[in-house]
Amino acid sequence: MTTYQYLIDYYRELPFLIKLIGALITLSVILIIGLTIYLKGIRRYQRKKHADILKFKSEYEVMLVEFLYADDHIENEVEKNSFNEWLEQIEVEPAIQDELDDTIKDLSPIQQSIISKLRKEALVKSKRKIIISILYKLMEEVSGEMSDSIKVLYIETGLIDYALKKINNTEWSIKAKSIGELSRFEVKEGHYEVVKCMDHSNKEVRKEAHLYMVNLFQFDGLYFLNELKTPLSEWDQIQILEILQRFDDQQICDIRPWLKSTNDTVVLFGLKLAQIYNQYEINDTLIELLSHKSKSIRVCVIEVLTHLYGLEAKDMLKANFNELSLEEQLSFFTMLEKLVIPSDEPFIEKHLFHKDFEIQLLALKILKSINEDKYKVLNNLPADQKSKAMLQLENTI
Repeated sequence: MTTYQYLIDYYRELPFLIKLIGALITLSVILIIGLTIYLKGIRRYQRKKHADILKFKSEYEVMLVEFLYADDHIENEVEKNSFNEWLEQIEVEPAIQDELDDTIKDLSPIQQSIISKLRKEALVKSKRKIIISILYKLMEEVSGEMSDSIKVLYIETGLIDYALKKINNTEWSIKAKSIGELSRFEVKEGHYEVVKCMDHSNKEVRKEAHLYMVNLFQFDGLYFLNELKTPLSEWDQIQILEILQRFDDQQICDIRPWLKSTNDTVVLFGLKLAQIYNQYEINDTLIELLSHKSKSIRVCVIEVLTHLYGLEAKDMLKANFNELSLEEQLSFFTMLEKLVIPSDEPFIEKHLFHKDFEIQLLALKILKSINEDKYKVLNNLPADQKSKAMLQLENTI
């Protein structure tokens, strides 16, 4: 007892600073021990969670594969209607279950049992994510009737309901992800909700909405371009074109309204469609665009007309050449290289010493292709009388 009393008295006699330091050291030791125990608990929990996820994933993979191969004679091809016919059919929205009655009527008892079990499992968010990830993986590995079976499974297990609810989420990332999910599983029932996102303030949401429409309805899905106010980025245009070119058996719609849009990015996209799908019948509309207020559009129009052999445009541009911007003049000479005829020779000679080096070079190449003798005369000029373009072309021959 005297020892404890001695220690207490000794502590009381210590300076305040020493007491404070001692208290801080003691507190730090307690915190370190507590954090160590906490971190070990977290690590143990994470390992258990990871093991549970692997276990669930393994079970679900077996279950989903069993669903796909439970009946080789399932007829689950969803009827494919045109976009307008489809709109008429869902004008009064019936329950999704009623819409798919014809699709799922031939499901075997095993498949129905699997759907029932997965519907219950999907109530848990973590398990729902696992199921969706496995379905994503399966969609990449199968096609035809099996991909249709996966769509049936996605809808019947109620996963579609969660995706449709998330479209209305205020967080843009969740909204974009849900639209991408509906697109991946080709769920047309989400059309009305997706349309509301076409002019969303976030570009990722807009992109997913645009890709959804094109992926599910091809050219019919491009109707959103009629009213699009926000910019259609170059990357979005590339992705849309990639999707459209997957479908070989489709008929391109009339793109003239998009070429007359007040949204310049829509016009540029329409020009890409005109070139890729060889829209010779819209040459008159393209010629009108040569007077568009945007220089980038005018340059693009010249490139498209070059591809479509727009001879009328060539004569018009040649007559107004001096009024064109430098970029347009360069594009016109690229057109002339492809569509040149002997009567264009005087015009070409006039611009052999153009202020722009690239135009000089193109003019020389064109002259050489239509009148090699005259080109040789120019080529024999003294070096000090030749342009840089002549010297470069001479060195490349």
